[in-house]
Amino acid sequence: MRRELLEGPIALTLLRKCLPVVGGMIAMMSFNLVDTWFISRLGPEPLAAVSFTFPVVFAVISLAIGLGIGTSAVVARRLGQGDMETVRRRATDAALLALAVGVGLTLLGLATLEPLFRLLGADVALLPHIRDYMGIWYLGAAAVIVPRVLNSVLRAQGNTLIPGLMMALAALLNGLLDWLLIFGVGPFPALGVQGAALATVLSWSAMAAALFWQRELRDCLDLRHLTLAGLVESWRELSRIAVPAAITSVFTPLALALVTRIVAGHGHHAVAGYGVGTRIEAIAQIGVLALSMTLPPLVSQNAGAGQHERVRRAIFGCFAFVLVWQLGIWLLLQLLAPWLVAGYTAGDEMGEVLRSFLWWVPLGLGAQGVVILAVSSFNALHEPARAMRLSIVRLFLLTVPLAWLGGVVGGTQGIFIGLFLANVAVGLVAWVALHRRLDRLSNHADQGIPLRPKV
Repeated sequence: MRRELLEGPIALTLLRKCLPVVGGMIAMMSFNLVDTWFISRLGPEPLAAVSFTFPVVFAVISLAIGLGIGTSAVVARRLGQGDMETVRRRATDAALLALAVGVGLTLLGLATLEPLFRLLGADVALLPHIRDYMGIWYLGAAAVIVPRVLNSVLRAQGNTLIPGLMMALAALLNGLLDWLLIFGVGPFPALGVQGAALATVLSWSAMAAALFWQRELRDCLDLRHLTLAGLVESWRELSRIAVPAAITSVFTPLALALVTRIVAGHGHHAVAGYGVGTRIEAIAQIGVLALSMTLPPLVSQNAGAGQHERVRRAIFGCFAFVLVWQLGIWLLLQLLAPWLVAGYTAGDEMGEVLRSFLWWVPLGLGAQGVVILAVSSFNALHEPARAMRLSIVRLFLLTVPLAWLGGVVGGTQGIFIGLFLANVAVGLVAWVALHRRLDRLSNHADQGIPLRPKV
């Protein structure tokens, strides 16, 4: 696996690694679309309430992604060194860290449920539905985080097939449980939005249990030699990348929450339409997100081997690909827009919001893809501080201010135009920043000067 990443054809290697991830992610992202489709049958208020939960849910998932990034980077480096004893120690301690974080989030989430969603703009009509949904969802926070960290251990070894398969099976289970628990089928009670949350928690829990039975992963886990000193050492090494990466990942839902608050000023129908749009947007980014998981191992291993030109070709080849790919996705969404609006909206007002979203926001996803890959590449180069700064520029200096300004000037359509302009601007910034950084790495390597990454 290490030889393939270092010597195999870049495009073909990434394609082979991406395909299982794409399949699994398509299935996993159907969680939100399937939930949204079922919940939309309950009425606009439950749908708007669940739309308010999306930034919080995404924050927890982003935290899990950050922990996974740190785990993958540390485990992959140790694998490259052939140090299997430390691989087992780091993988085990990463799983324990994920479990501890999940339990902490459950306690914090339940304690702050109502104040948090009031702060996000939810009114008294929506809070009962939000309590029903998040009261159950928070109980499964550990089940959301632990499988993502376990999957990152497998991906660090070059195994993308098992994580993709596990995600697909979990998504199928979620769809079945949604049908049974939201409306009540046979002996199952009709639980409404509570059923949607319970279906998600049970599906993720089943995925975690299935992963623990996977032989390749079990070989990387060792509880017998667990010590407090070893745990502290592991968490310290993991935190050097995982903490900045997790903070960076959480920035996205934080900005999303602020944008949701801006949209909320235009009514429940605006929030519901925007909520559907963000779920469609997530599916539209599937190729970029798959690359953001498969490109970093190739980048980190080749950078460690001093093959900086191969790193450059991989990164900027992916940049060019996502720009073309996302333009094709935008054209496809324009063809599907009438069907999507008819299938996911309840009323003309909500439909107009979704149609405007589908025109403007996906148009900037190519540039946003460049940013996502730049952030993942900086993390792979063990420079999470640079990734964090890039995310701050994107989200808090451009996205939120331009969305607010657009809302003031042009209503919901103005918000979406602001999001488009922010993506284009920060995409250019990311391209230039990474180009300069790779130039510096190459120059130092040519001169034989070690360059310490900033963490």
